[in-house]
Amino acid sequence: MKKISLLGSTGSIGKQTLDVIRSHKDDFQLIALSFGRNIEEGLKQILEFHPSIVCVESKDIANKIVNELPSHIKLVDGEEGLMEVASIAEADILVNAVMGSVGLKPTLAAIECGKDIAIANKETLVTAGHIVTEMATKHGIELVPIDSEHSAIYQCLEGDVEKEVSRLILTASGGSFRDRTREELVDVTVSAALKHPNWQMGAKITIDSATMMNKGLEVIEARWLFNMPYEKIDVILHKESIIHSMVEYIDGSVLAHLGTPDMRVPIQYALSKPKRLDLTGGKRLNLWEVGSLHFQKPDYSRFRCLYLAFEAGKAGGTAPTVLNAANEVAVAAFLNGKIKFLEIEELVERALQEHIITSVPELDEILAVDEETRNKVISYMS
Repeated sequence: MKKISLLGSTGSIGKQTLDVIRSHKDDFQLIALSFGRNIEEGLKQILEFHPSIVCVESKDIANKIVNELPSHIKLVDGEEGLMEVASIAEADILVNAVMGSVGLKPTLAAIECGKDIAIANKETLVTAGHIVTEMATKHGIELVPIDSEHSAIYQCLEGDVEKEVSRLILTASGGSFRDRTREELVDVTVSAALKHPNWQMGAKITIDSATMMNKGLEVIEARWLFNMPYEKIDVILHKESIIHSMVEYIDGSVLAHLGTPDMRVPIQYALSKPKRLDLTGGKRLNLWEVGSLHFQKPDYSRFRCLYLAFEAGKAGGTAPTVLNAANEVAVAAFLNGKIKFLEIEELVERALQEHIITSVPELDEILAVDEETRNKVISYMS
Protein backbone atom coordinates (compact mmCIF):
# COMPACT_ATOMS: atom_id res chain seq x y z
CA MET A 1 0.00 0.00 0.00
CA LYS A 2 1.31 3.43 -0.96
CA LYS A 3 0.88 6.20 1.59
CA ILE A 4 0.03 9.54 0.01
CA SER A 5 0.34 13.18 0.99
CA LEU A 6 -1.88 15.50 -1.03
CA LEU A 7 -1.51 19.26 -1.51
CA GLY A 8 -4.62 21.00 -2.85
CA SER A 9 -7.27 18.45 -1.89
CA THR A 10 -10.33 20.60 -2.66
CA GLY A 11 -9.29 21.58 -6.18
CA SER A 12 -10.19 19.69 -9.34
CA ILE A 13 -7.06 17.50 -9.37
CA GLY A 14 -7.20 17.03 -5.60
CA LYS A 15 -10.80 15.78 -5.63
CA GLN A 16 -10.08 13.40 -8.49
CA THR A 17 -7.01 12.12 -6.64
CA LEU A 18 -9.24 11.34 -3.66
CA ASP A 19 -11.64 9.57 -6.02
CA VAL A 20 -8.78 7.31 -7.14
CA ILE A 21 -7.79 6.61 -3.52
CA ARG A 22 -11.43 5.96 -2.61
CA SER A 23 -11.73 3.45 -5.46
CA HIS A 24 -8.57 1.54 -4.50
CA LYS A 25 -8.48 1.38 -0.72
CA ASP A 26 -6.25 -1.69 -0.75
CA ASP A 27 -3.61 0.13 -2.81
CA PHE A 28 -3.55 3.68 -1.42
CA GLN A 29 -3.91 5.44 1.91
CA LEU A 30 -4.16 9.21 2.38
CA ILE A 31 -2.12 10.25 5.40
CA ALA A 32 -1.83 14.04 4.93
CA LEU A 33 -3.66 16.76 3.03
CA SER A 34 -3.84 20.50 2.55
CA PHE A 35 -6.57 22.80 1.31
CA GLY A 36 -7.09 26.55 1.11
CA ARG A 37 -10.42 28.17 1.98
CA ASN A 38 -13.05 25.60 1.01
CA ILE A 39 -13.90 24.63 4.58
CA GLU A 40 -17.06 22.66 3.80
CA GLU A 41 -15.37 20.42 1.23
CA GLY A 42 -12.18 20.13 3.29
CA LEU A 43 -14.02 18.95 6.39
CA LYS A 44 -15.90 16.31 4.40
CA GLN A 45 -12.58 14.97 3.10
CA ILE A 46 -10.97 14.95 6.54
CA LEU A 47 -13.85 13.05 8.13
CA GLU A 48 -13.84 10.50 5.29
CA PHE A 49 -10.11 9.84 4.97
CA HIS A 50 -8.83 10.63 8.50
CA PRO A 51 -5.34 11.94 7.59
CA SER A 52 -2.88 12.32 10.45
CA ILE A 53 -2.07 15.94 9.55
CA VAL A 54 -4.03 18.72 7.80
CA CYS A 55 -2.83 22.11 6.55
CA VAL A 56 -5.10 25.06 5.80
CA GLU A 57 -4.35 28.42 4.23
CA SER A 58 -4.35 30.58 7.37
CA LYS A 59 -4.66 30.64 11.16
CA ASP A 60 -8.11 32.17 10.78
CA ILE A 61 -9.35 29.12 8.85
CA ALA A 62 -7.57 26.81 11.30
CA ASN A 63 -9.43 28.44 14.18
CA LYS A 64 -12.75 27.91 12.39
CA ILE A 65 -12.27 24.14 11.98
CA VAL A 66 -10.10 23.08 14.91
CA ASN A 67 -13.09 22.00 17.04
CA GLU A 68 -14.52 19.99 14.14
CA LEU A 69 -11.52 17.66 13.83
CA PRO A 70 -10.95 14.29 15.53
CA SER A 71 -8.37 14.63 18.31
CA HIS A 72 -5.70 12.53 16.56
CA ILE A 73 -5.40 14.94 13.59
CA LYS A 74 -2.65 17.57 13.73
CA LEU A 75 -3.72 20.95 12.30
CA VAL A 76 -1.16 23.33 10.75
CA ASP A 77 -1.40 26.35 8.47
CA GLY A 78 0.40 28.57 5.97
CA GLU A 79 3.63 27.95 4.10
CA GLU A 80 5.32 26.16 7.01
CA GLY A 81 2.31 23.92 7.32
CA LEU A 82 2.41 23.06 3.62
CA MET A 83 6.05 22.05 3.94
CA GLU A 84 5.23 19.87 6.96
CA VAL A 85 2.45 18.09 5.08
CA ALA A 86 4.70 17.65 2.04
CA SER A 87 7.56 16.14 4.01
CA ILE A 88 5.67 13.92 6.48
CA ALA A 89 7.89 10.93 7.18
CA GLU A 90 5.26 8.23 6.61
CA ALA A 91 4.38 9.31 3.05
CA ASP A 92 5.75 7.41 0.06
CA ILE A 93 4.68 9.98 -2.52
CA LEU A 94 3.56 13.61 -2.60
CA VAL A 95 0.76 14.63 -4.94
CA ASN A 96 1.27 18.33 -5.62
CA ALA A 97 -2.06 19.62 -6.92
CA VAL A 98 -1.97 23.22 -5.68
CA MET A 99 -2.21 26.11 -8.11
CA GLY A 100 0.61 28.61 -8.56
CA SER A 101 4.17 29.07 -7.34
CA VAL A 102 3.08 28.33 -3.74
CA GLY A 103 3.83 24.70 -4.61
CA LEU A 104 7.56 25.25 -5.07
CA LYS A 105 8.86 25.20 -1.49
CA PRO A 106 6.78 22.18 -0.40
CA THR A 107 8.02 20.26 -3.45
CA LEU A 108 11.64 20.98 -2.55
CA ALA A 109 10.97 19.97 1.06
CA ALA A 110 9.49 16.65 -0.07
CA ILE A 111 12.43 15.99 -2.39
CA GLU A 112 14.89 16.58 0.44
CA CYS A 113 13.00 13.96 2.46
CA GLY A 114 13.25 11.42 -0.37
CA LYS A 115 9.61 11.49 -1.52
CA ASP A 116 8.71 10.82 -5.13
CA ILE A 117 6.57 13.65 -6.54
CA ALA A 118 3.39 13.20 -8.57
CA ILE A 119 3.24 16.71 -9.95
CA ALA A 120 0.28 18.61 -11.33
CA ASN A 121 1.63 21.96 -10.12
CA LYS A 122 3.36 22.98 -13.34
CA GLU A 123 4.38 26.37 -11.92
CA THR A 124 6.98 24.61 -9.74
CA LEU A 125 8.92 23.46 -12.79
CA VAL A 126 8.23 26.62 -14.78
CA THR A 127 9.66 28.93 -12.13
CA ALA A 128 12.52 26.78 -10.83
CA GLY A 129 12.93 23.80 -13.15
CA HIS A 130 16.73 23.70 -12.93
CA ILE A 131 16.67 23.67 -9.12
CA VAL A 132 13.90 21.07 -8.83
CA THR A 133 15.41 18.65 -11.35
CA GLU A 134 18.91 18.96 -9.92
CA MET A 135 17.61 18.23 -6.42
CA ALA A 136 15.54 15.31 -7.68
CA THR A 137 18.64 13.77 -9.27
CA LYS A 138 20.71 14.41 -6.16
CA HIS A 139 18.21 12.71 -3.85
CA GLY A 140 17.33 9.90 -6.27
CA ILE A 141 13.63 10.65 -6.48
CA GLU A 142 11.30 10.64 -9.48
CA LEU A 143 9.11 13.44 -10.79
CA VAL A 144 6.02 11.72 -12.18
CA PRO A 145 3.71 13.94 -14.25
CA ILE A 146 -0.04 14.14 -13.63
CA ASP A 147 -0.92 16.55 -16.46
CA SER A 148 -2.58 14.41 -19.14
CA GLU A 149 -0.14 15.60 -21.82
CA HIS A 150 2.98 14.89 -19.80
CA SER A 151 1.62 11.60 -18.51
CA ALA A 152 1.02 10.60 -22.13
CA ILE A 153 4.61 11.41 -23.04
CA TYR A 154 5.91 9.68 -19.91
CA GLN A 155 4.07 6.51 -20.85
CA CYS A 156 5.16 6.66 -24.50
CA LEU A 157 8.80 7.10 -23.41
CA GLU A 158 8.76 4.15 -21.00
CA GLY A 159 11.82 2.00 -21.70
CA ASP A 160 13.16 4.14 -24.54
CA VAL A 161 16.46 5.97 -24.35
CA GLU A 162 16.57 9.71 -24.78
CA LYS A 163 18.85 9.71 -27.83
CA GLU A 164 16.24 7.82 -29.89
CA VAL A 165 13.65 10.58 -29.50
CA SER A 166 13.23 13.04 -32.37
CA ARG A 167 10.58 15.29 -30.78
CA LEU A 168 7.77 15.55 -28.26
CA ILE A 169 4.36 16.61 -29.56
CA LEU A 170 1.99 18.18 -27.03
CA THR A 171 -1.65 18.30 -28.07
CA ALA A 172 -3.87 21.26 -27.18
CA SER A 173 -7.64 21.56 -27.28
CA GLY A 174 -7.41 25.29 -28.01
CA GLY A 175 -9.66 26.16 -25.09
CA SER A 176 -12.94 28.03 -24.94
CA PHE A 177 -12.21 30.43 -27.83
CA ARG A 178 -10.30 28.17 -30.21
CA ASP A 179 -12.56 28.99 -33.16
CA ARG A 180 -12.62 32.76 -32.63
CA THR A 181 -10.43 35.37 -34.31
CA ARG A 182 -8.49 37.90 -32.24
CA GLU A 183 -11.04 40.54 -33.21
CA GLU A 184 -13.77 38.39 -31.67
CA LEU A 185 -11.87 38.18 -28.36
CA VAL A 186 -11.93 41.88 -27.53
CA ASP A 187 -15.02 41.84 -25.32
CA VAL A 188 -15.37 38.17 -24.30
CA THR A 189 -16.79 37.60 -20.84
CA VAL A 190 -15.40 35.62 -17.91
CA SER A 191 -18.34 33.21 -18.01
CA ALA A 192 -17.69 32.48 -21.70
CA ALA A 193 -13.98 31.93 -21.03
CA LEU A 194 -14.79 29.41 -18.30
CA LYS A 195 -16.76 27.14 -20.64
CA HIS A 196 -14.08 24.66 -21.70
CA PRO A 197 -15.35 22.35 -24.46
CA ASN A 198 -13.64 19.15 -23.24
CA TRP A 199 -12.35 19.29 -19.66
CA GLN A 200 -13.79 20.15 -16.24
CA MET A 201 -11.07 22.19 -14.53
CA GLY A 202 -10.59 25.02 -12.06
CA ALA A 203 -11.11 28.66 -13.05
CA LYS A 204 -7.45 29.68 -13.39
CA ILE A 205 -6.38 26.74 -15.54
CA THR A 206 -9.49 27.12 -17.71
CA ILE A 207 -8.57 30.73 -18.46
CA ASP A 208 -4.99 29.62 -19.15
CA SER A 209 -6.40 27.10 -21.60
CA ALA A 210 -8.38 29.84 -23.34
CA THR A 211 -5.26 32.00 -23.76
CA MET A 212 -3.10 28.91 -24.51
CA MET A 213 -0.77 29.99 -21.71
CA ASN A 214 -1.48 26.64 -20.10
CA LYS A 215 0.05 24.91 -23.10
CA GLY A 216 3.00 27.29 -23.00
CA LEU A 217 3.61 26.43 -19.34
CA GLU A 218 3.35 22.75 -20.27
CA VAL A 219 6.05 23.24 -22.92
CA ILE A 220 8.40 24.62 -20.28
CA GLU A 221 7.42 21.83 -17.91
CA ALA A 222 8.13 19.23 -20.61
CA ARG A 223 11.59 20.71 -21.16
CA TRP A 224 12.46 19.95 -17.51
CA LEU A 225 10.56 16.70 -17.04
CA PHE A 226 12.08 15.06 -20.09
CA ASN A 227 15.35 16.99 -20.47
CA MET A 228 14.34 17.97 -24.00
CA PRO A 229 15.42 21.18 -25.81
CA TYR A 230 12.67 23.52 -26.95
CA GLU A 231 13.60 22.88 -30.57
CA LYS A 232 12.35 19.31 -30.10
CA ILE A 233 9.02 20.23 -28.50
CA ASP A 234 6.02 20.94 -30.74
CA VAL A 235 2.42 21.88 -30.03
CA ILE A 236 -0.49 20.78 -32.21
CA LEU A 237 -4.16 21.75 -31.93
CA HIS A 238 -6.41 18.73 -31.48
CA LYS A 239 -10.01 19.65 -30.71
CA GLU A 240 -11.25 16.27 -29.53
CA SER A 241 -8.66 15.79 -26.74
CA ILE A 242 -8.51 12.06 -27.54
CA ILE A 243 -4.77 11.95 -28.31
CA HIS A 244 -3.18 13.38 -25.18
CA SER A 245 0.32 13.72 -26.64
CA MET A 246 2.82 11.95 -28.88
CA VAL A 247 6.50 11.03 -29.10
CA GLU A 248 8.29 10.87 -32.43
CA TYR A 249 11.38 8.67 -32.68
CA ILE A 250 14.36 9.00 -34.98
CA ASP A 251 13.09 6.23 -37.28
CA GLY A 252 9.92 8.23 -37.95
CA SER A 253 7.70 6.15 -35.66
CA VAL A 254 5.19 8.11 -33.60
CA LEU A 255 3.76 6.69 -30.39
CA ALA A 256 0.54 8.29 -29.15
CA HIS A 257 -1.42 7.95 -25.93
CA LEU A 258 -5.18 7.91 -26.53
CA GLY A 259 -8.13 7.97 -24.17
CA THR A 260 -11.29 9.82 -23.25
CA PRO A 261 -10.78 13.11 -21.39
CA ASP A 262 -10.59 11.91 -17.76
CA MET A 263 -7.92 13.28 -15.41
CA ARG A 264 -8.25 10.28 -13.13
CA VAL A 265 -6.33 8.22 -15.71
CA PRO A 266 -3.00 10.12 -15.41
CA ILE A 267 -3.51 10.61 -11.66
CA GLN A 268 -4.05 6.91 -11.10
CA TYR A 269 -1.10 5.90 -13.28
CA ALA A 270 1.20 8.30 -11.43
CA LEU A 271 0.24 6.58 -8.17
CA SER A 272 0.17 2.95 -9.35
CA LYS A 273 2.93 2.75 -11.98
CA PRO A 274 4.19 0.46 -13.36
CA LYS A 275 1.02 -1.43 -12.44
CA ARG A 276 -2.26 -0.35 -14.01
CA LEU A 277 -5.52 -0.43 -12.09
CA ASP A 278 -9.12 -0.59 -13.21
CA LEU A 279 -10.65 2.88 -13.55
CA THR A 280 -13.97 2.78 -11.72
CA GLY A 281 -16.69 4.45 -13.78
CA GLY A 282 -14.31 5.47 -16.56
CA LYS A 283 -15.66 5.81 -20.08
CA ARG A 284 -13.89 3.52 -22.55
CA LEU A 285 -12.64 4.90 -25.85
CA ASN A 286 -14.50 3.59 -28.89
CA LEU A 287 -12.98 5.30 -31.89
CA TRP A 288 -15.95 4.50 -34.08
CA GLU A 289 -18.02 6.68 -31.78
CA VAL A 290 -15.52 9.55 -32.15
CA GLY A 291 -15.61 9.18 -35.93
CA SER A 292 -12.74 11.48 -36.87
CA LEU A 293 -9.87 13.35 -35.26
CA HIS A 294 -8.72 16.82 -36.29
CA PHE A 295 -5.31 18.46 -36.10
CA GLN A 296 -4.08 21.96 -36.84
CA LYS A 297 -0.81 23.82 -36.49
CA PRO A 298 -1.20 26.67 -33.96
CA ASP A 299 -1.04 30.26 -35.16
CA TYR A 300 1.39 31.96 -32.76
CA SER A 301 0.13 35.42 -33.67
CA ARG A 302 -3.38 34.30 -32.69
CA PHE A 303 -2.25 32.52 -29.52
CA ARG A 304 0.19 35.17 -28.28
CA CYS A 305 0.63 33.62 -24.83
CA LEU A 306 1.91 30.38 -26.35
CA TYR A 307 4.51 32.38 -28.29
CA LEU A 308 5.55 34.29 -25.15
CA ALA A 309 5.97 31.02 -23.24
CA PHE A 310 8.26 29.55 -25.89
CA GLU A 311 10.32 32.75 -25.95
CA ALA A 312 10.57 32.89 -22.14
CA GLY A 313 11.55 29.24 -21.99
CA LYS A 314 14.29 29.67 -24.58
CA ALA A 315 15.57 32.80 -22.80
CA GLY A 316 15.76 30.76 -19.60
CA GLY A 317 16.92 31.94 -16.21
CA THR A 318 14.31 34.10 -14.49
CA ALA A 319 12.25 34.73 -17.64
CA PRO A 320 9.86 31.80 -17.02
CA THR A 321 9.43 33.00 -13.43
CA VAL A 322 8.31 36.40 -14.74
CA LEU A 323 6.04 34.74 -17.32
CA ASN A 324 4.28 32.69 -14.66
CA ALA A 325 4.00 35.40 -11.99
CA ALA A 326 2.71 38.01 -14.44
CA ASN A 327 0.19 35.57 -15.84
CA GLU A 328 -1.13 34.59 -12.39
CA VAL A 329 -1.78 38.22 -11.49
CA ALA A 330 -3.29 39.04 -14.88
CA VAL A 331 -5.62 36.03 -14.89
CA ALA A 332 -6.81 36.86 -11.36
CA ALA A 333 -7.53 40.41 -12.53
CA PHE A 334 -9.52 39.13 -15.51
CA LEU A 335 -11.53 36.74 -13.31
CA ASN A 336 -12.31 39.67 -11.01
CA GLY A 337 -13.47 41.86 -13.91
CA LYS A 338 -10.59 44.34 -13.66
CA ILE A 339 -9.13 43.82 -17.14
CA LYS A 340 -10.24 42.50 -20.51
CA PHE A 341 -9.26 39.10 -21.89
CA LEU A 342 -6.60 40.30 -24.34
CA GLU A 343 -5.00 42.44 -21.65
CA ILE A 344 -3.74 39.24 -20.00
CA GLU A 345 -1.14 38.73 -22.73
CA GLU A 346 -0.36 42.46 -22.85
CA LEU A 347 0.53 42.54 -19.15
CA VAL A 348 2.64 39.39 -19.43
CA GLU A 349 4.53 40.71 -22.44
CA ARG A 350 5.22 44.05 -20.77
CA ALA A 351 6.58 42.32 -17.66
CA LEU A 352 8.89 40.18 -19.79
CA GLN A 353 10.10 43.14 -21.84
CA GLU A 354 11.02 45.16 -18.73
CA HIS A 355 12.76 42.29 -16.94
CA ILE A 356 16.55 41.88 -16.85
CA ILE A 357 17.19 38.13 -16.84
CA THR A 358 19.37 36.37 -14.26
CA SER A 359 20.75 33.35 -16.11
CA VAL A 360 21.18 30.79 -13.32
CA PRO A 361 19.16 32.09 -10.37
CA GLU A 362 19.29 30.70 -6.84
CA LEU A 363 16.03 29.96 -5.02
CA ASP A 364 16.01 33.27 -3.13
CA GLU A 365 16.48 35.17 -6.40
CA ILE A 366 13.57 33.28 -7.99
CA LEU A 367 11.31 34.09 -5.07
CA ALA A 368 12.36 37.76 -5.17
CA VAL A 369 11.69 38.02 -8.93
CA ASP A 370 8.33 36.33 -8.46
CA GLU A 371 7.26 38.89 -5.83
CA GLU A 372 8.70 41.83 -7.76
CA THR A 373 6.88 40.79 -10.93
CA ARG A 374 3.55 40.47 -9.15
CA ASN A 375 3.92 43.94 -7.69
CA LYS A 376 4.87 45.39 -11.08
CA VAL A 377 1.88 43.89 -12.86
CA ILE A 378 -0.42 45.22 -10.14
CA SER A 379 1.13 48.66 -10.64
CA TYR A 380 0.52 48.41 -14.41
CA MET A 381 -3.20 48.12 -13.70
CA SER A 382 -3.45 50.96 -11.18
